[in-house]
Amino acid sequence: MGRPRSADYAAKRKRILEVAAPLFARHGYDRTSLAMIGAAAGVAKSLVYHYYRDKDAVLADLLRRHLEELVAAVEAAAVVDARPPERRLADMAVALLEHYRDADAEHEVQIAHLKLLPEPVREELYGLERRLVRLFADALVATVPGLAGDRRHLKPLVMSLFGMLNWAFLWFRDDGPMDRRGYAELATDLVLGGARKLAAGRAEAGEAVARPRVQAAS
Repeated sequence: MGRPRSADYAAKRKRILEVAAPLFARHGYDRTSLAMIGAAAGVAKSLVYHYYRDKDAVLADLLRRHLEELVAAVEAAAVVDARPPERRLADMAVALLEHYRDADAEHEVQIAHLKLLPEPVREELYGLERRLVRLFADALVATVPGLAGDRRHLKPLVMSLFGMLNWAFLWFRDDGPMDRRGYAELATDLVLGGARKLAAGRAEAGEAVARPRVQAAS
């Protein structure tokens, strides 16, 4: 029988992840050691090994926790209810950006270091990322039905929205002239404007093809 876990096992694991994220973001994955993580968490390196077998396990758990919480926040905002579809899409963008409020380090580590993990773990985490993309793609089609089946434009539109939200951590300041909700709604409006224009163009092109030609009078 294995040794029973201590009452504060989960809290100590959480603390290790909380200090690991800024260390990975600041120093890079290769230059961050388990000893550095232990020192930042206020525990010995040997105790870190009690919770994680190696540095890969720390990184994987950190990113899994971050992405699962992100998916849960967006899924809660994506519930279909009485809101207009464009409001629901904007609320999803707000939920995404709000979740990043205190998670800049985790987000930076996700962008820079997820690809360093072993393939099975990497694919699991990419699956969570793809879940987010599907949620936004479905919400965008619900808002602009003319995009349904448009494989050429749908993904670029969704990824453009992600690009505006995901890279905001490089410049966005919470004490600036626009709050997170305002910026998330602005980014959503910009993408929706382009999406509606594209959908209208597709509709006009389809009508032109379907419209029978009028023969000139002889």
